[in-house]
Amino acid sequence: METIIILIFLIILLGILAYIYDVNLKKLKKFAEEEESKYNEIANQYPSNIEIGKYILKKLNNQKVKVEEDKNAKTSLYIAITDKIIIADVKNSYTRIQTIAHECLHSIQSRKILLFNFIYSNLYLLYFLVTTLLSLFNQLPNKMLFLCILLIMSYVYYFVRSYLENDAMIKAKYLAKEYMEEVKISEQKQIDEITESYEKLNTMGIKITNFQLMLETIIKVIIFMIV
Repeated sequence: METIIILIFLIILLGILAYIYDVNLKKLKKFAEEEESKYNEIANQYPSNIEIGKYILKKLNNQKVKVEEDKNAKTSLYIAITDKIIIADVKNSYTRIQTIAHECLHSIQSRKILLFNFIYSNLYLLYFLVTTLLSLFNQLPNKMLFLCILLIMSYVYYFVRSYLENDAMIKAKYLAKEYMEEVKISEQKQIDEITESYEKLNTMGIKITNFQLMLETIIKVIIFMIV
């Protein structure tokens, strides 16, 4: 009975969060596609992704970070443990400058928090997998205790990840604008228009990113409880 009550509560909570965060991936995708049709040609005038990355890192006084491009990667990311930025195939996207700025900003965040996030995220996933498997084969005593631990670990995971992502997403727009103004490839009017588009995209994207992080943790809890 306790399990059923918690499950119902979590499902209702997800519904409420989706509503108040105005989660609408179709709306976000449609907006991005419309903006790309307007600004892709301008963005394509800028140097390669790696050149942009190196310029921004120099601007941030963090040139020790390696920048690589992986056309098979679905998303760009900064890997704290190797101090490396992987840029996905975003050549034909007007958001690529902001995306690269976002990953460069990750590289100058607190080293302690970044390493903690990397290690903790893997431990959190390992804990979830092990306890779920043990529960599946009825080898897990006092399941409510392990559920409580999972809930606490989920909260910490969300707290750390949301801080890192929000910090980079909020600052990336300004850093991208500074870069475009410094290299003087586009007119100021075009830069202002692209920056305004970034702002609108971020308004939707930040809320969706936070919801997805929460969704990721709650789904783990739901799976564990169902098993």
